[in-house]
Formats: sequence, structure tokens, C-alpha cells
Amino acid sequence: MTGRRYLLAPMILLGAMILAPQPAHAACNPLSACSCTVTATGVSFGSYDPLSQVDNGSTGTIRVFCTLIVALAGSFTIDLSTGASGSYSQRTLKKGASALTYNLFSDSAYSRIWGNGTGGSTQVSQSFSSLFIVDRTLTVYGRIPAGQNVPAGAYADTIIVTVTY
Repeated sequence: MTGRRYLLAPMILLGAMILAPQPAHAACNPLSACSCTVTATGVSFGSYDPLSQVDNGSTGTIRVFCTLIVALAGSFTIDLSTGASGSYSQRTLKKGASALTYNLFSDSAYSRIWGNGTGGSTQVSQSFSSLFIVDRTLTVYGRIPAGQNVPAGAYADTIIVTVTY
């Protein structure tokens, strides 16, 4: 099993920006004779109102597409980095010295922080059983807690997506 890191440049943006990252390619275990493409769409939170009492949520996606020649079953794991904050408990969107706290989750209930299995985060694993193609699209759930007093502007963070085959 080999690990691959992909900086897909999916940025978490506060604003109406459309992201179109380039796909990353990887070779699977040589014994399985497969190749994979990983793409991601960023989480765009739109406008944030510091006076609102409602959390700001949005979604993005990660797609893993593999063509298999020999493998009939297997699995892969998707990890997300901490971003600029260095912590899974509280990621930060930045605009200069200003910061908005946010986090990324693997579930719509916002109960499982998506990370690498450390610091209170969970990894996302997928098993497959297929002869020729594996095509999985997973949703990334993002949330900015309400009540953060920050100046207006575009806030961003970059997350590294690591897919291990």
C-alpha cells in the first residue's frame, strides 16, 4: 500500500468564488494494476454575517476515481490536513492578521471532524469491490460558528487532501 499526497488547492473561501482544481494522478499498488485520479471542490461559505446567531455551513466534495485491471477488492483512506491553524480542533480562515474559526466534518451532523485520526479527528475510509472502476464522491461538510467579530473581506485556508491506497 502506498500513500500519496495531493495539494489540490481546494481553498475554503468566504465569498462566491468558484474553484476548479486540477486532478491529481496516482499509481496504485503495482500488484493491483490500477490508476486513480483525485479531484476536490472547495467549500465556499458565501457571506458571513458577524451579527447572525446562526452558524454558517456549506459543502464541498472529494472524488476518487480508479480504473482497476487486476484488483477485485480493496480500500482507500482520505485524510485532510489542519490547514494554516495546525490544529484539528479549530481550523482558521485567514485574511491578513484577521481569522475566522471553522472546521470540516465527514458527516452532516457536524459531529466527526475530518482529519487524519489524530487530535480528535477521524479518517474517512472506503472499501470497494469492483472489477474495473471505482468512482466515489464524498461530501465535505464545513461550518463557521456564529458570533465571530471580524472585518469584511475574503478569508481563505488551504487544505491538503491525502489519499492512501
